[in-house]
Amino acid sequence: MDSLSPENAKLPKNPLFACVLGNTATAYIEGLSAAGKTAKLTDYTPAGDAEVLEVGTIIDIPILPMTPPYDTPTPALITRVALQMSGVPHLLVNAGLRVFPAEQVPLVDVGGKPGDDIRGEVAVHDVENVFKNAYKLGEELSRKHDLVVIGESIAAGTTTANAVLQSLGYDGNVSSSASSNPLDLKKEVVAEALKVSGISHGSLRHDPLKAIACVGDPMMVVVAGIAAGLGETRLILAGGTQMESIFAVIKHLGYTTDNMTIVTTSYVADDDSASFREIADQLGAKFYGMDLEFGKSNSQGLRQYELGFVKEGVGAGGAVYLARMFGHSLDGLRTELENLCGELCKLGSLDRVEE
Repeated sequence: MDSLSPENAKLPKNPLFACVLGNTATAYIEGLSAAGKTAKLTDYTPAGDAEVLEVGTIIDIPILPMTPPYDTPTPALITRVALQMSGVPHLLVNAGLRVFPAEQVPLVDVGGKPGDDIRGEVAVHDVENVFKNAYKLGEELSRKHDLVVIGESIAAGTTTANAVLQSLGYDGNVSSSASSNPLDLKKEVVAEALKVSGISHGSLRHDPLKAIACVGDPMMVVVAGIAAGLGETRLILAGGTQMESIFAVIKHLGYTTDNMTIVTTSYVADDDSASFREIADQLGAKFYGMDLEFGKSNSQGLRQYELGFVKEGVGAGGAVYLARMFGHSLDGLRTELENLCGELCKLGSLDRVEE
């Protein structure tokens, strides 16, 4: 693990942070995702994350990115601060959104559509074409950048990740944005999804795109396509068990994974309710758990991360890893983040969404 620490990593000349955004109707299952006040409101989460990443607050999305009662910030705020400190540019990719961010937030479109409930016959439409488009984007990025970090924002993504991992023959519990991981519900949903699609454990090991089409989400196919198109360009998959599922897809498609490292937060890597390390070992994936040291924060909202709330998302662990690579301290990052959170708290509640 020490050899993969940001302090020991080779400094890139032209890095890029990309965040892939999408929605899946799987998130409408009550209790499955904590990435929204209600299941239906999870549609707003990726668009809100995009606005926060672009300008540091919400614009059109009417939900303040702070979780009550302690104003726990969305990980998009962590990513925003880390990228500002490191000076690394970002790119936002629409994998299939139902709700779009404000017009001033630029999106790259690869032709994806929002995902359906994985318990139906098809979870992700037009997988082959979207993969090809994302692959071309990866090729373009490989000509401009020597390091690409890819994060994601999609509610219920750990459940779809679990379903795809099982389809490819990998075992283990996935993490959750909730402090209490709803594993029983996730297992029930995944079991039903696999049964409907006629998938047994490992039966799609040689057809990973079909696994995404049947029980995955639109974010997965886009990240996998970009990663494959990058070729041997250095790549950080910034996330937890969701990025492990994508690593598995890339591996079983036959593309190289030698250039890839999975970077997440220590809150995911050390999550006792999940099997992040065990799954990484099964995959043969290099990984690093970035300790954000939020236990030292003056903000009660940030300290909630230490208690298992939120944990990761929007490539937060990878973005902080970048900031550390460029010599910025965790103390400095926390201070900047606390200041931003304080400014947002002054705005008060902006939750104006009606069911």
